[in-house]
Amino acid sequence: MTFDPDKVDEFLTVFEESKALIRNFDGCHHLELLRDANAPNRFFTFSFWDSEIHLNTYRDSALFKSTWAKTKILFIEKPEAWSVEQHTCA
Repeated sequence: MTFDPDKVDEFLTVFEESKALIRNFDGCHHLELLRDANAPNRFFTFSFWDSEIHLNTYRDSALFKSTWAKTKILFIEKPEAWSVEQHTCA
């Protein structure tokens, strides 16, 4: 997520207000916020969910909708999201 540099503090406030609620959402086992070392207005959220169903239930929730409404107005670039699987090397 790339934010207007003048809106980074506003985004951080939204994240701080929401992170405990997201972490306690059914199926979420981990949530952290990462900042791009080369672009201080670019962030990534990294989370672990029990299943895609749990993630989609969160995405359909009032919590997500209200958090997203506050967040999306702060972007200067279209946000991207990826779902990945953990790969263990033998």
